[in-house]
This record gives sequence, C-alpha cells and structure tokens, in this order.
Amino acid sequence: MMTKNIATQIYTILKQPQLNYLTQDDFKPVLRELLATHPGLEFLQSTPEFQERYAETVIYRIYYYINRSGNGRLTLRELKRGNIIDAMQHADEEEDINKVLRFFSYEHFYVIYCKFWELDTDHDFVIDKENLIRYGNHALTYRIVDRIFSQVPRKFTSKVEGKMGYEDFVYFILSEEDKSSEPSLEYWFKCVDLDGNGVLTRNELQFFYEEQLHRMECMAQEPVLFEDILCQIIDMIGSENESYITLLDLKGGKLSGSIFNILFNLNKFMAFESRDPFLIRQERENPTLTEWDRFAHREYIRLSMEEDVEDVSNGSAEVWDESLEAPF
Repeated sequence: MMTKNIATQIYTILKQPQLNYLTQDDFKPVLRELLATHPGLEFLQSTPEFQERYAETVIYRIYYYINRSGNGRLTLRELKRGNIIDAMQHADEEEDINKVLRFFSYEHFYVIYCKFWELDTDHDFVIDKENLIRYGNHALTYRIVDRIFSQVPRKFTSKVEGKMGYEDFVYFILSEEDKSSEPSLEYWFKCVDLDGNGVLTRNELQFFYEEQLHRMECMAQEPVLFEDILCQIIDMIGSENESYITLLDLKGGKLSGSIFNILFNLNKFMAFESRDPFLIRQERENPTLTEWDRFAHREYIRLSMEEDVEDVSNGSAEVWDESLEAPF
C-alpha cells in the first residue's frame, strides 16, 4: 500500500498539469538528480554526453517494462503495477549503482550502448538491416530481421526511413536477450504472427524455421526436421490446441522463450539443444537473476577485458575519449 501511495505522489509531482499520463521527458528531472547526487555515478560528471545517454537508456528501460500499452504514455495504473518505485528506493539506498539491476545499473547501460556502437559502424546513431544482421555473431535470420524492420513488433522512433534508432535498439536487445519476459514474448509473437490474427499457425512457424534449417545444412550441422521441431514446441508449451499457439499459451510456459530461439536464433537454438551445462549452472546458482541480468553480466566482463587489452596495447589506461570516437 505504501509503495502505491508513493507512486501516486511521484506521478502527481512529475506529471504535466494538462496531461493524465507521464511522458519520457517527465522522468528527466529524476535522472538529472540521480546523476548529480549518486556516488556510483560521480565518474560520469566529467562527460555530460554520456550522462545523457545513461539517462535516456534508463528511461527507455522503464517504458519497455512498465508502459505495457506501448504508447509512450505511462498511466498511474501502470506506474503502480510496475516495480519502478521499488527500484528508485533501491537506487536511493544502494551506493553501488550496479547492484540496482532493475533499470538503473550502469553496467547494463554500458552493455546496451556498446552493443549499439559496435553495430553502428558509421556512428550516425542509426542502424540498418545489414548492421542488425551482424548482431550476436550473425545469430538472427534474415526473415526475423525483415520483420523487425517492417516495424510490426514496434514502430521505430527513428526519423530516418529504413533505419533503427537507439531507442528502437534498446527495445530490440531487451527482447532478444530475455525472451522469458512478457514484453519480449509480445515483441516476438507479433514478429512471427505474419497475418496478425493473434495466433501462430504451423505455416508461420515453418516459414521462420526454414531458414534455420538451411543454415544448419550450410554449417554441416545435423538438421532437425520441422516435424520434429513442431512436436517439441507443442510439448514445451503444453498447448490444449495443437493446431495453433496463442500469446496466452506462451505466457503460461517456462520454456516459451526458447521456442523463438528455435525459430530464428541459431546460436541460442544450438545452446538449448546441447543443454549448455555452464548456463544451467548459472541458473541454479542465481535463480533470482533474469536472463537479461546474466547476459549483461557476461557481456560487461567481456567488454571490460577487451578494453583492458586495448589500453595495454595503446600504452594508456585512459578509459574516456572526449572526442566521442568510441563509446567509452
């Protein structure tokens, strides 16, 4: 009850008087205050451009998880139902910002931004299909990337035709790296639902799996036939109707995210098929962490190690590049 009362107070303070919802801009004063006062973010004060990027990323993450209607208008009801108030209180009490895994972790921002920067080769702050197809070491199929760029799961906020902006990428990477979350299941369901009728049919599943099958053959992997895959998918969901799959079916199953990996992410499909013991051990050791938390932690370590190697090779330990020629 107390959290809901606080939510009402925050909503009233942040909201523009003429509106009955919160916009992304309404959260900017909160982030400015956090950046100015939080000990875990002091080091960003000399680089205002990255303070701005951090703030943007936090706000995009908040809206991804809490603005369930996806219209950019956060209602009081959504604010109360989400976990943003708890996360704000956690950030206020915790000196290590990276322990605030919901929304505010600097390490999570660093991973998202570096991933975008790696794909945005000309650094014009938008990426196209050919850029995105390189994501995760060419993990995704062309067919699913086409669907993302058709803007079916989410209309791009980028003003450049045929290009995905940074906000669009944040929604993509959160969906791609934690397919167990509800926003992610909705994102990918829309992609695979080719006719937009609210159910996934055998033909739609087969359309996406065909490219996976072709890729397996090209890599001399033993192909898994679609009929076998279809049986596996039905078993994983436990759907009452074997002729189609609904979003409700997916939201009710623990392995639902793996179904999308089977259809269009070859690397994750292979890891799932082999039941990677490293990933299984990680899940058992930290059952409260989300798939996104685990991914971000692994990637942050990898990026930090790469940065250390570069620093040694350049004969410098300087992390920040004021010229903006690199993300950090």
